[in-house]
Amino acid sequence: MKKVLSVISALAILTSFTACGDKTNDQKDDSSSKTTTAAKDDAETTTKDDGEKKGDGKKETINVWSFTAEVPGMVEKFLKLNPDFAAQYDINVTNIPTTNNEYTPALDKALQAGGKDAPDLYCAEAAFVLKYTQGDMSSYATPYKDLGLDVDNKIAEAKIADYAVEIGTNPSGEKVALGYQATGGAFIYRRSIAKDAFGSEEPSAVEAAIGAGTGNWDKFFEAAETLKGKGYAIISGDGDLWHAVENSSDKGWIVDDKLHIDPKREAFIDLAKKLKDNDYYNESTDWQDTWFADMRDEGPKKVLGFFGPAWLINYTIAKNCGSWVDTDEKDEDGNPKQKLDTSVGTWGDWAVCTPPVGFFWGGTWLMCNKDSTKKEAVGKIIDWITLDCTKDGLQYMWANGTYDPDNPTKDCVASETVLNMSDGTLDFLGGQNMNEVFVKGNAYASGKNLTPYDEHINKSWRDQVGQYVEGNKSREDAIKDFKTDVEETLDFEAE
Repeated sequence: MKKVLSVISALAILTSFTACGDKTNDQKDDSSSKTTTAAKDDAETTTKDDGEKKGDGKKETINVWSFTAEVPGMVEKFLKLNPDFAAQYDINVTNIPTTNNEYTPALDKALQAGGKDAPDLYCAEAAFVLKYTQGDMSSYATPYKDLGLDVDNKIAEAKIADYAVEIGTNPSGEKVALGYQATGGAFIYRRSIAKDAFGSEEPSAVEAAIGAGTGNWDKFFEAAETLKGKGYAIISGDGDLWHAVENSSDKGWIVDDKLHIDPKREAFIDLAKKLKDNDYYNESTDWQDTWFADMRDEGPKKVLGFFGPAWLINYTIAKNCGSWVDTDEKDEDGNPKQKLDTSVGTWGDWAVCTPPVGFFWGGTWLMCNKDSTKKEAVGKIIDWITLDCTKDGLQYMWANGTYDPDNPTKDCVASETVLNMSDGTLDFLGGQNMNEVFVKGNAYASGKNLTPYDEHINKSWRDQVGQYVEGNKSREDAIKDFKTDVEETLDFEAE
């Protein structure tokens, strides 16, 4: 069996992510930390010292590998909050964007090479995390218990969603990775459109209309017909439906070394055709201008909503629901900095409710290299980011908008314990507490339907579905060509 992982498509890059950092429109924050950088194997690297061992006043260096500036920024925050720790350790950041499949090959090479420059702490996102927790590179991840963490009890205390734990558990049943975000999905909808179409803007009314928690799409398409009669689209494009379908399936794409097409995923080809044939959507493509235009009310028809986790609200929809205006401040290049004017657009006309099916989308998991000589130190950082459910932990700051005073964004975090002690109300959602909905969404999600090969297979499937929906292929030929592509590219025969 070939152990080939696909080139990361632009779609996979944008959908995973992520999920993190301060992003505008369709751009992920792939920049390095705002400190001195130096080229190193085409990576962006921030070095705070020469890596000498501590002793005689020298500090040890912790090598941190990531694909955005988000986790390195958290580590910097940990150093600032823990001066005794900072007196012993500096960090060396290698930050490589996932663009053009740059990150994972470089990370693999660094882990395999070992030595003083090897990663101590490294990150993986949902699109490829299983490679490092359960796949070819999983042997490099240290079990959290070997970092000095009482991981099982801490997970129980923090009430971390099962799907996040499942993804971070290696084939031996040991926890080797956890994240800081909860990416369980909800239906993010427009209040004014819901009121016009269903008679109420309240989440309970919209849940009833779309069949929340039913596990099927029957009521959702009934709602689509109602919205069509009012001149609205229920979603922007079929990609909005796909993310919910993909991560609500019972099994993943590869089962017993064969391509498995889960019935729920196969049904997507018919659901997408139904959207097209009945004019229930705007035919946009996710992460393209047409998708963002629908968030701004600039599409052919006004759109009721989008399926996604909290990060989709904070870093994508919200960024497109006001007007970006210049300020008097200048950036590093002398250009005016911009701010979002929320007095215009659709800001505040949104709410969230439980979706018809449970799913998750995105996330970042943290691991420690088994060969690291700084496991205890790395364990303290990982504990603060992923398991600490006190008001001094990263997750409480993240959930309450106090992590970065210049960007007081509230996010949905991995710990349900933290969410329950946090203020999840957002002006963007008309004062609704998003945590009440996303805690349910996290509980419904499953991490048992991912495989290390999902990037390529998902893109291939959506490409073939698109060919069928547009009338370029028959349903049978689209599925046949999908199977052929997976076999030729990844060497997996269909069941």
